[in-house]
Amino acid sequence: MSADTKIKEAVTANDVVLFMKGTKDAPQCGFSSRVAGVLNFMGVEFSDVNVLADEEIRQGIKDYSDWPTIPQLYVKGEFVGGCDIITEMTLSGELDTLFAENGVTYDKDASDKIRAANA
Repeated sequence: MSADTKIKEAVTANDVVLFMKGTKDAPQCGFSSRVAGVLNFMGVEFSDVNVLADEEIRQGIKDYSDWPTIPQLYVKGEFVGGCDIITEMTLSGELDTLFAENGVTYDKDASDKIRAANA
């Protein structure tokens, strides 16, 4: 199976997917840790894809999204962004809106706590 096929399957089979370095329980870079931490804290169920485990996936996801960095977050098959974009969306409330509009369950109180801690 090609990297492109594996990526398409991961993105379409899961409501929320994070392509990251490491896993959601053991991130292996600060940027991946930040995004996984936000999702975990907000109680979002998400699939993680460890790009360090497969070089074809590591390069393939960059080609698939036409985005040069990892991590990469997908919601309902759509590329949302990397660490900086997810951080901005979390702090502005846009991530809450995205999840709500796409029927993704998350903890609103936890989301509010993130914003309060960063105000």
